[in-house]
Amino acid sequence: MKGLLLRLSALDADAENAVRVIGFFDKLVSGRVTLRTLVRETARLAECSAGVTDAELGVCLRADHTGRILADVQEPADALVRDLSPTSRVWLERTGTPLALDDIVLERFSIAAALLLEHTRGPLPELGDAALVELALSASAGEVERARAVRLMRFEPATELHVMAVAAEPAEVKGFLAALGESSPGVRAASLGRVHAVLTRSLPPDLSDLPAKGMRVGVSDPLPVIDAPEAWQQARTALRFATLDALFPAVVRAGELGAFAAIAARLRGQDIAQVADVAALDSLADEQHGADTLAVLTAYCATGSARKAAAEVYRHHSTVMARLAHAETRLGFSFGAPSGRLRLELAILLRQLRDTAE
Repeated sequence: MKGLLLRLSALDADAENAVRVIGFFDKLVSGRVTLRTLVRETARLAECSAGVTDAELGVCLRADHTGRILADVQEPADALVRDLSPTSRVWLERTGTPLALDDIVLERFSIAAALLLEHTRGPLPELGDAALVELALSASAGEVERARAVRLMRFEPATELHVMAVAAEPAEVKGFLAALGESSPGVRAASLGRVHAVLTRSLPPDLSDLPAKGMRVGVSDPLPVIDAPEAWQQARTALRFATLDALFPAVVRAGELGAFAAIAARLRGQDIAQVADVAALDSLADEQHGADTLAVLTAYCATGSARKAAAEVYRHHSTVMARLAHAETRLGFSFGAPSGRLRLELAILLRQLRDTAE
C-alpha cells in the first residue's frame, strides 16, 4: 500500500485512489503505530509538512515532507487545517495549488489522529509522583502519554532535557539533587531499582564536583522530551563506563564516549564470552587475592606506571610488580608495549560491560 502511494501528486481524485488513501491510514491505525509515526507517514504521503497539536494533552508534533520530525511545531497561517476538538487539530502545509486528494488525506489523517489521542485521555499519576518520570522514560509508552507526563512535571513538550542515571545510596542522591537544583531549577527524579533517574533542563558547569565519593553518574546528550527513552538509554550506557572507577571519571557524558558507545551498544554478552583475554581475567579474579590483582591491573592501565599504580591501590611497589608479572603470564602477553597495555585495557573494559549488561 505504501508503495502505491509513494507520490500523492501522481494520483487522480478518482474512487480507486481515494480507497488507496483510506487503506493507507487504516493500515497505520490497525498496526497501532505511534502518533509520531502517523505524522511522519502522513507528511511523506502528502509530500508536504504535516502536524498535530492537542493543547489539553500537551502534544505538539510536526514533520517535513521527508518524514523528519521538526523542532518548530508552530502551525503556519496558510495551512490546510482540520479541527479534532476545541483543543486539538491536524494540518497539512501545502504550498501552491492543493492536490486532488488533499481533502481525503486530511480527513483520514484527522480520524487516525483522533483515535490515537483518545486512547491516551485516561488518568495519569499526580504531579510529583515518581511514576511520571518512569512513564516519560519508558520506551513502551507512546508520545502522547509521554507528553502528558512531562507536562504534569511542568516541562513544555518541546523542552530539551538531560537525563542522568545515578548509582548511589538514596541519602547520597538527595544531596546530589539538592546541589543540582541550586543551579538547575525544576529537577525531577525517581528511583528505578538500583539506578536513580534524574531529568533536568540544564547542567551546572561544575557537575563533576557534585557527586559524593563513590557515586557514579551517566549523563545523556540534551534531547527533546519526545526522545526521553533514547536519552535514558544514553545515560545508562554512560553509567556503565562511569562505574569503571580507575579508567573513567565519576561523571561520564554520553556525548564524550565516542567509539566506546558503539562497543557497548553492539557487543553482547555472548560476544564478550568468546574473548580469551576476558576469560583469562575471570580466571585471575577467581584466584587468591584475585580482586586485588584486578585492581592493580586497572590502576596500571589508568596510570601507565607500576609505581603510580602501587600508590593508587596502596600496595608496595614490589607487590604490584609481582602481580603484573603473574598477570602477564596468565594472559600471555606483555603489558609494557603500548599495544599490550591497550589490549589489557580493552579486556578490562569488555569484562566491565559484560558485568553491567542490562
